[in-house]
Amino acid sequence: MPESSHIVDNALEMGSLPLLHGDHVPSHRHGQGHLVYPATGVLSVTTREGTWIAPATRLAWTPGGFEHHHRAYGFTDMRVIFLPAALAARLPDRPAVFAVSALVREVLLALTDDTDTPRSPTARDRLRAVVIDELVPASEEPLHLPEPRDDRLRALSRLLHDDPADNATLTELGTRVGAGQRTLTRLFHDELGMSFRQWRTQLRLHHALTLLAAGHTVTHTAAACGWANPTSFIEAFTAALGATPARYRHDPDARRPIASPHRSRG
Repeated sequence: MPESSHIVDNALEMGSLPLLHGDHVPSHRHGQGHLVYPATGVLSVTTREGTWIAPATRLAWTPGGFEHHHRAYGFTDMRVIFLPAALAARLPDRPAVFAVSALVREVLLALTDDTDTPRSPTARDRLRAVVIDELVPASEEPLHLPEPRDDRLRALSRLLHDDPADNATLTELGTRVGAGQRTLTRLFHDELGMSFRQWRTQLRLHHALTLLAAGHTVTHTAAACGWANPTSFIEAFTAALGATPARYRHDPDARRPIASPHRSRG
């Protein structure tokens, strides 16, 4: 798939795409909105608005027309379901991440598994409607890291992406990017809709998920992402994701087979 942005034809309504750790699906967009679920691993979805990250207990929603790209962390079983306009209209008009209940997970797997007796279009429509019925009342998950537009915020973002463990204060970071603490505080609120502390926590959670998916220990991940000790990391992680970091840790050398996958272009 070329690196340039383009529209991907939705030749398949749904399917699966096995991705190895670090695999990248280049920038593209679809005419239809679609759900992407990592049955294993961790998957990021990045648009001009920012990055959404989905571990195996979450799924990502991307409306039609949004240019985006994906990256896999750990061995990722990426499941893709395109939605007809009537169902897509019931979901947000922007990318989002939702929790995956046991029912939604089983329906998603059933829809994207290859079988000797494929379901009829009517049966597939009914199953997709079940997924949407479950997602509509669910709250969006706080796994969005907004993308700054202001040059000073972008410079600050690069510093902390390069070193999530950097515990510099906003005033100290402002000195390095050429902006005062008050200016940066206002920019975080006006541009990103959150405080600097909230944004940095989101960034660290994103990095933590990718490190855990790559097989790093909880202790290493806590230190690499700036938490004072593993206990404080576990508490913050569990509060945000509803499960301990160990739940998301995988062996990067593990290669679990996926039975008869459809190759869908996500």
